[in-house]
This record gives sequence, structure tokens and C-alpha cells, in this order.
Amino acid sequence: MHWSDYPNIFTHISTRYFMVAGIAFLLFYVLFRKFISYQKIQSRFPQVKDYAREIGYSLFTMCLFALVPVIFIKNPAVAVHTTLYKNISDHGWVYFFLAFPIMAIMHDTYFYWAHRLMHHKKLFNLFHLVHHQSTNPSPWAAYAFHPLEAIVEIGIYPIFLFTIPIHYLHFIIFFLFSIIYNVYGHLGYELYPKGFNKTVVGKWINTSVSHNQHHQYFKGNYGLYFTFWDRMMHTLRSDYDERFETVTSKQQSIQPVL
Repeated sequence: MHWSDYPNIFTHISTRYFMVAGIAFLLFYVLFRKFISYQKIQSRFPQVKDYAREIGYSLFTMCLFALVPVIFIKNPAVAVHTTLYKNISDHGWVYFFLAFPIMAIMHDTYFYWAHRLMHHKKLFNLFHLVHHQSTNPSPWAAYAFHPLEAIVEIGIYPIFLFTIPIHYLHFIIFFLFSIIYNVYGHLGYELYPKGFNKTVVGKWINTSVSHNQHHQYFKGNYGLYFTFWDRMMHTLRSDYDERFETVTSKQQSIQPVL
């Protein structure tokens, strides 16, 4: 294995996290807090110690995440058995773009069932309690996992590598999208407009309100990008639509600042 690649991989992952979560935090929790705080899903704000805890655990998570490419891609003994390919022409541009929604569905399915499993009473305290210490999450909570949960979370990486053809760019683009959506889910603010949750497309999309409810109440709303599994398995909270309506109605009451 090429352990010399580990620092660069860790730097890439951590830079991505701090840029995305940092920009979100700066905009919503610092620069415009005074003007938009009334739109917050939960009116109160986390304390400084909460931000420190979230960032601290996220650093441990990223240390573990950085091991996976070293083990599966930078290790010739393993890489030769993966479905990783270098030339887009090998599978064509149609597949290259089609792979992204396939990856999103696979990741959402993996996350939903792994997430529900970690909520089992015999596993919750060991795996998932750390993440749920953020009952009122901030953008920094996106990677705030116990090391055991971090291992579960990154399990989707080898699944991709041993099931569908994967180009290097698939990982770069998809996991950038993933951290952006993860930060949005923990943002504490809803970015989708009022009524989005009841549109033909929107009813299947997971929202910040949905994931915030999960952190606040610990039950229901287990999905990552979509609500497919929550709706099919009847785990979408019955008060989700009402809560989304209440939160997004605040967006309509914006007053001009003179």
C-alpha cells in the first residue's frame, strides 16, 4: 500500500469538509445570523462546546475516511479486483452520467438500513449516540460520528468499488455532492421553498427539516437523500409535512432591512 498518499487524501477530504461546512456556518451562523435567525428550524443555537465536539469527532472521522482509498485504490493487491476504470470511453459518457443517480440510490439505500440498524437499542449507544448528541445540529455535525459509525458510513465506498464500474471522477464529484447535501441536512435552516415537500419530485427528496426532526426526536426520517425508504417502510414522521409547512412559512415573512 502507498501510505505516502495518506496525507494528501486526508487533506483533500478535510479541505472539502471545512470549506463546505465552514462556508455554511459563516453564512448562516455568523454573517447573516441577525437577519435570518427567525427562519431557523429550531429557534435556539448550539453552544460553542457543541461546535467543538462536532468538529473534533469529524476530524477523527476524516482520519478513518482517508484510510479507505489507501486500502482499496492505492493498494495494487486490492485495486486489481475492483471495478475502477481510468478511461471514460471504456463505458461511454452515457454511463458516466447515469452512474451518479445510481450511486445516489445505492448510497441512500445503504444509509437507510445501516442507520436503522444503528438505532437498535443494543447498538445505538455504541455506534450512534455520539452523532445524536447534536440534538440541534450545526453544519459541523455532518461528519461528527463515533469511530465505529464512521467505519459503517464509509462502507458504501467498497460497495461501489465491487459492484458497478467506477471512474475516479465519480468519487470526486459524488462525494463532493454528498458532503454538500450532508451539510445541508445538518444546516438548521430549510433551503427548499414552501410547498416543495408536496410536489411530484419534492415529496421524494429528503430535506433539512426532515433530518433536523430526526436529530431532535431520535425516531423516524432515516433517509439520506430521498424519502423513498421512509415512505415505503412507514418511518417518515407523521408530523413532517406540518413541520415543513411551519418552517418554510417563515420565509414568507421576510421584512426589508433599512
